[in-house]
Parts: sequence; C-alpha cells; structure tokens
Amino acid sequence: MEPVSVREVSERIETLLDELGQSSPPAVLERVEGLLQAVMSLYGAGLARLVEEVTPEVLRRLADDDVVGNLLVLHDLHPDDVDTRVQRALEQVRPYLGSHAGGVSLSEVDAAGVVHLRLEGSCDGCPSSSLTVRSAIEDAILVAAPDVVAVEAEGMVDAGPALLQIAPFSPHDPVPAAGPSAGWEHLDLDVPPRTLRRVDVAGESVLVANLDGTLLAYLDRCPACLGSLAEGTLEGDALRCRCGHGYDVRLAGRALDADATPLSPVPLLPEHGAWKMALPRREAV
Repeated sequence: MEPVSVREVSERIETLLDELGQSSPPAVLERVEGLLQAVMSLYGAGLARLVEEVTPEVLRRLADDDVVGNLLVLHDLHPDDVDTRVQRALEQVRPYLGSHAGGVSLSEVDAAGVVHLRLEGSCDGCPSSSLTVRSAIEDAILVAAPDVVAVEAEGMVDAGPALLQIAPFSPHDPVPAAGPSAGWEHLDLDVPPRTLRRVDVAGESVLVANLDGTLLAYLDRCPACLGSLAEGTLEGDALRCRCGHGYDVRLAGRALDADATPLSPVPLLPEHGAWKMALPRREAV
C-alpha cells in the first residue's frame, strides 16, 4: 500500500467538492457536505476515545506519525500545541540554514494562526539560496502544523524584498511552488552510520553523510578544489576533502579553515519511511 498523505487527500476532497458544486444543484452539494461532516464527526469521536484510553507513550508515537498526527491536529486532540509543533519543525531544517541564512527562530504564532519567524544572516544576494530556505521552512511547518494559516519570515537579505512572505495556506490549499526545479525530490537512502555516500538527484551530485543516525546532505563539490567530497574522509563531525580543506558536517558545512567558503547544504527531510530532498534552483544563463 502506498503511503497516505493527509494533505493530498484533503486537497483531493476539496477538488471533488468544487467540481461537484459546479455540476450539481446546491441541494446535492449540501447533502454531500453534510455527509462528510457526519463522517468526520464519527471518526473524530472515535479518535477522542482512543486518546483517552492509550498511555502517554502510545499517544506520543501516534502524534509523531505523519497521518495520525495530522488527524489529531484536525480534531484538536494533538498533545502538542502549535508553538511546540512549529519549534519541532524548525529543529528539522535549522541544520541546513547555516550557509544560506545564519539561523531561524520563532517569534510567535499569533491569534490568527500566522507564524512569525526571524531569519538571521545573509543569503549574499543569492536568490536560489532564498528559495531553498523558503522551501525547507514552508514544507516542514506544513507537515508539523497543518493548522497554521500563513508564515512570515523577516530578516532575510536577498535580491528581493526584505520581508519573505510565504503565501497563506491550509490543509486544503495547494502551496504555490517556489519556482522551476524548486520542488522536493523523493528518494530512498541507504547510508550506514559514520559513512559518506554520493547520490544523483535530478541530475545533481549530492553528498549524504550519516552522523550516527542523523542524515545530512550537501552538494557534492568542495568549494576549494571543486572536487568530489565523497572521496574525502569523515572524522567525527569533520569532513576532510582530499585537497586538505575541512568542513563541519553537523554545523551546516562550515569551513574549518579561516576565511574559507562553506559547503552548500541541501534540505533533507524524512517522509513515510523514505526521504525527500530540495535542490537549489539553478539560475537561467
């Protein structure tokens, strides 16, 4: 059975309702909507009873499941509030922002459900880096907190406006793509602990490092010699290229040598037992 995406199913239901509204009398649409509400109320009541009966440990595992967790949010049964879920989402993407933006922190989730973030650092005028950061942040928050209605991130310095606006969204609304080649690529990864692996993703060579169970990805290109990093060595959290330059893999690929250029992180997030990766958009020549 293929993995179920609550977001995709919700969008499909919304599309079918729109099509039904255009082709059927209003009375028919009202009955269908009433049917959906009755079904939702029924399984919502069932979920509420399950939540009352299970132990906190079991509830934690259920809440961490992509599908069940979203349903718990839908019925206001999730054990974590929206602030906690957004913070957890930011923890997933924070390791990838070091060379794109100095960091990201949550300012607040206001009463209207808008997440306000603060981005620190600079993209050095690189629009593709801005899109990579936006894609990683937006997607992680959508998965963890589908009840959020919009995200606003301030503090990014790029070729565009100072305020990064992420369009309002809901579990039923498709999120506009950041641009050509800005989507997520889905892949299976087999990288043993404390090893490096080069993978080809959408025609781009990417280095994946496994730091004792934590997978981190970078463009497979040493900024110093332009050679493959996969031929280097991993010592602790330090990746040493054959040319001698070193990089901290855990800290967003920061260069270990003074004034050296850091690596280019690639957002890599778990999804349904596999992985998804967002590559920076290549600028048109």
